[in-house]
Amino acid sequence: MLSNAALTAARAAYDIEAECLAEMKNHFDEGAYSEAVALLAGATRIGAAGCGHSGIACQHFAHLMCCIERPARFISPAEAIHGATGFLQEGDVMVLASRGGSTKELFPILDICKAKGVKVITITENLESPLAKGADVVLKQYVNRETDKYNMQGTTSTTALCMIFHVLQTALIEETDYQKEQFAVIHPGGAVGDRLTGGKGV
Repeated sequence: MLSNAALTAARAAYDIEAECLAEMKNHFDEGAYSEAVALLAGATRIGAAGCGHSGIACQHFAHLMCCIERPARFISPAEAIHGATGFLQEGDVMVLASRGGSTKELFPILDICKAKGVKVITITENLESPLAKGADVVLKQYVNRETDKYNMQGTTSTTALCMIFHVLQTALIEETDYQKEQFAVIHPGGAVGDRLTGGKGV
């Protein structure tokens, strides 16, 4: 059985993250999201990069984009400066995720994108940061605090970043008029595939 301290902390984690998501709506910038969605909808290819938990969330974002047939891939900051940014061409979009907006590993990617004519969307808590100032569009990431007692682990901040990615995908489905019949073609597997194909999925 968990200790009382662990049980209290576990229950509080729900409240901390729920509060964060509720507060995030107050930071929803209609203009910025409109610009971001327009860029993503018009891009032939989409890249996403971040470090640590942000990078893991960016992998999720790339998959979300592929699920609505917006070709995307996670570009590791380490591989980006060794040729991986060749995936992106002029007019494409790169999403950079950095809570503080000063992740040094992402600076070279920003420079490469500018040189290639690739549009940049930065997601950060610090709108005055280098990555924010260098971006074409900035989306505000709000975090009240992490769930652990030291306020150090990438918990609430990861949830907040994923929420932004979910908002972008949700808006893109509407803007591009993406249909479930299209999704059925690329997702015939599992329970979702069965539901989409009437039980004829893989």
